[in-house]
Amino acid sequence: MNIKWKETTSSGKWIDKDAAEIKNLESKNTDLNYRLVLTEKRDQTIEGFGGCFNELGWIALNKIAVNQREAVIKSLFDGEEGANFNFCRVPIGASDYAAKWYSHNEHSNDFEMQHFSIERDYDYLLPYIKNTLKYKQDLKLFASPWSPPTWMKTPEAYNHGRLIMEDKYLKAYALYFLKFIQAYKGEGIPIHQVHIQNEPFADQKFPSCLWSGEQFRVFISKYLGPLFEQEDLDVEIWLGTLNGPEQMKFLPTGKILIDLFDEYVDHVMFDTNAEKYISGIGYQWAGRETIQRTRESYPSIKLMQTENECGDGKNTWEYARYVFNLMRHYLRNGACSYTYWNMVLEPGGASTWGWNQNALITIDPKTNEVIYNPEFYVMKHFSSFVDPGAQRIEVEGAWSGSAVAFENPNGDIVVVVANNVDYTRELLININNENHLIELSGYSFNTFIISPN
Repeated sequence: MNIKWKETTSSGKWIDKDAAEIKNLESKNTDLNYRLVLTEKRDQTIEGFGGCFNELGWIALNKIAVNQREAVIKSLFDGEEGANFNFCRVPIGASDYAAKWYSHNEHSNDFEMQHFSIERDYDYLLPYIKNTLKYKQDLKLFASPWSPPTWMKTPEAYNHGRLIMEDKYLKAYALYFLKFIQAYKGEGIPIHQVHIQNEPFADQKFPSCLWSGEQFRVFISKYLGPLFEQEDLDVEIWLGTLNGPEQMKFLPTGKILIDLFDEYVDHVMFDTNAEKYISGIGYQWAGRETIQRTRESYPSIKLMQTENECGDGKNTWEYARYVFNLMRHYLRNGACSYTYWNMVLEPGGASTWGWNQNALITIDPKTNEVIYNPEFYVMKHFSSFVDPGAQRIEVEGAWSGSAVAFENPNGDIVVVVANNVDYTRELLININNENHLIELSGYSFNTFIISPN
């Protein structure tokens, strides 16, 4: 079999390693401590990898020359030379990385959505997305709001509160989703999925809205699901993007708050009138604590990671190591896709609402420098080689805690492994009873593409 090997370390990014360094051992000994065994068991099918289209990203891209901007977009989406992103997120209205707050209808009591408009998106999100379609025509998008229009909430504010749970508001909000899908389709941009609410457990200073399990159940089963069914929409409804529950936390009063999975996912999924409309469940942030239980409880439903944890704007190698292990955690627990947050930002990654976050790529408008940060290469180690339709392979052995493996539709095997210590270690990959011995550099990310002869 033919093996190709890519390596990234803090001092060397995206290096082609010499396959001659891989030793093919005649011994069938699989008792070695440093083995990684690729089993015959196959698990979830992968839909893809990507990031989120945000206004501040497009603003940053427009501060460099057009040829530089095209090179950045190509590096993210091109299937031959780039990261091969194919599955991305778009906000419905303002995210916390919009230039300012907006929704698509701030006309109070417009329950018929006569004033619904995506006018603002013509300046930012639509050109951002359309520029990527040159490199990824089959790009899939999922969409979610950070907040409903303010007049639909109590209190009437974009940055906290809840949706008003009255019939006319719920009908109007379902119509709001429908109008968004139709408007984007009219621009040649189909929406593949909608997720009901970004981070429904977060009451933030930026656009946000709290939701209970009961609110999700009612809105999906009685309003959004039936409307999509009536309109015969080929758009999936997902229970997402869930940033929890955290299960337990200590309150300032000293009391303990128990906030369990059962009150959210189970509460919705146990209702057959809601469950029949739900295509999958999306998790981010503290949702990492819940995805394993969801996989155990609902093995047939699709799961996804909807937003990478965003760091502090410093884009360090250390945080990239953390992100690798997040990716491994979600993928090993059934996620069919993994979505980064900001693909592009200016130095420091400051949001409109005053906090700093990481990005795959930093654009410095003062120097016109484009910097590919460590997390870009973490994502690329997966996204460049794991094709849509790949199946995850169950792995065993001592290295399984640092590895994920896939079989692409063309039969290629992709193994992504991190050496999480600062010294060289030996990895023995056992596939089809063949042993391949490899020395992995300290603190390295590695991808092996194994093709049949």
